[in-house]
Amino acid sequence: MPSKPQPIFPSEQKILAGLGERIRLARLRRGISAEALAERSSISRTTLHRAEQGFPAVAIGTYLRIMAALQLQEDFNLLAKDDLLGRRLQDLELSKVRKQSGRS
Repeated sequence: MPSKPQPIFPSEQKILAGLGERIRLARLRRGISAEALAERSSISRTTLHRAEQGFPAVAIGTYLRIMAALQLQEDFNLLAKDDLLGRRLQDLELSKVRKQSGRS
């Protein structure tokens, strides 16, 4: 039995749609048909279409296979590359610890 689709916020859908559009444009710039890219990615044409549309149920591994077929796999390393918020939160926590240890 398929799992129930998880809700997705409009801002998240916009990001997925943008990724799908960039993948589609990369495919077109390379002159690769959808059928050929699907075959190179070992996915169905329907799955490729869903990825290019930003369908949220497409697995992240599928995006990686598509990007690898387009020779864009290194771009995958840019996902969550620099966690600015996490670093700021960590710095705040460290400054609290320093202040507490200075009072002792």
